[in-house]
Amino acid sequence: MLWLKSFHLIFMVCWFAGLFYLPRILVNFAASENPAIRAQLAIMARKLYRFVTPFMLLTIGFGIALLGSNPGYYFTALWLWLKLAGAVFLVGYHLQCGRYVRAVNADTDNHGHVFYRFFNEIPVLFLFAMIILAVVKPV
Repeated sequence: MLWLKSFHLIFMVCWFAGLFYLPRILVNFAASENPAIRAQLAIMARKLYRFVTPFMLLTIGFGIALLGSNPGYYFTALWLWLKLAGAVFLVGYHLQCGRYVRAVNADTDNHGHVFYRFFNEIPVLFLFAMIILAVVKPV
């Protein structure tokens, strides 16, 4: 079980690195007026999204394996259900990042840098909440 937990955490950290950096690229894209810089940032966003998506899938896979290692405990723990709700939200956030990346690469994105600055903060809040739920198990 410790191996499962280790790999779950490793891939979660890799996934979150992408969730932190990808919207930052979008901030810079929206703030730039230079077409060459915007084109380069669009490529960077597309490549990063493709790079971190497998980390999301591996995080989910190892999380499911952890659940299967002790379902009697995990499925009765309220903290876990809250953490799973956060994970579902983050998968949606990840998919929304993909929509923004496609729009940026198609040059159809109309969001400003302020929008992306706020959008960029969402995974930080969920990281705090989910780590506290998993470690402290407050409920």
